[in-house]
Amino acid sequence: MRTEVLAGPERRRRWSAAEKARIVAETNAPGAQVAEIARRHGISRALLYMWRRVARRERDDAALPGLVPVVVAPRPAACRPAADGGVIEIALPGAVHVSVRGVVDVKQLRAVLAALRP
Repeated sequence: MRTEVLAGPERRRRWSAAEKARIVAETNAPGAQVAEIARRHGISRALLYMWRRVARRERDDAALPGLVPVVVAPRPAACRPAADGGVIEIALPGAVHVSVRGVVDVKQLRAVLAALRP
């Protein structure tokens, strides 16, 4: 067991991002026990679970697409809404334009946009 003596007014141990990532990575190994890993590093299980939750959230946030600019422009006279709904014009990078007219099935639109992703 490792013991650390803190002198002076500082009472908390400061962990670098690299140290946290290394310790969290240990918990992802097959058969790893969070309690044993926390004990070995002298931290509470709750703190280690919080680091894991933050790391997972950061990983999930990194997978989300970034923000894209949206421009609302006046509709040309030639582009009239369909009789049973409106018109959605989507301009994607690479000169890809998608026009959706009428009533739209959300699942189908998601599938089309997912297929257009690079």
